[in-house]
Amino acid sequence: INDGLMSIFFLMIGLEIERELYVGELKDIKNALLPIVAAIGGMLFPALLHYMMNKGTIYQQGMGIPMATDIAFALGMLSLVGKRVAPSIKIFLTALAIIDDLGAILVIAFFYSHGLSLVYIGAAIGIAVVLIILNKLRVMSLWAYLLPGIVMWYCMMQSGIHATISGVIVAF
Repeated sequence: INDGLMSIFFLMIGLEIERELYVGELKDIKNALLPIVAAIGGMLFPALLHYMMNKGTIYQQGMGIPMATDIAFALGMLSLVGKRVAPSIKIFLTALAIIDDLGAILVIAFFYSHGLSLVYIGAAIGIAVVLIILNKLRVMSLWAYLLPGIVMWYCMMQSGIHATISGVIVAF
């Protein structure tokens, strides 16, 4: 249930980021660069801090864990203040959140998993290619994306890679 709901959360946030990349605040590379750099710093700094504090202990290998931030809390706080916060701040934080969380999920998925299934990874990539083709053909049916997206989510879950990535892939 947690992975399914997180995938839906990432799908919704991914759709918002995609809109911002095409027609919003992030369509200019100069505006998009700041959240990208901030997200990279937001992943590296906690990981290095964890490593320095735990160097030589059995916990040093856990440096990928503090890379993920609790961005849902920050977005919730922003929604409470409503229109008193500039939309550009909300967009920046949302973009930062997605990039940071995806980076952390990828690190955790690839460096902390105990078995990746190439069959399921291949199936997920194949579904992503089908979704790209549907997008290029300008298919506008929601079900044409959601049904393969659900299958992709299952494949990602079985592959050993965190399933929430499928939400962002389907969004884009």
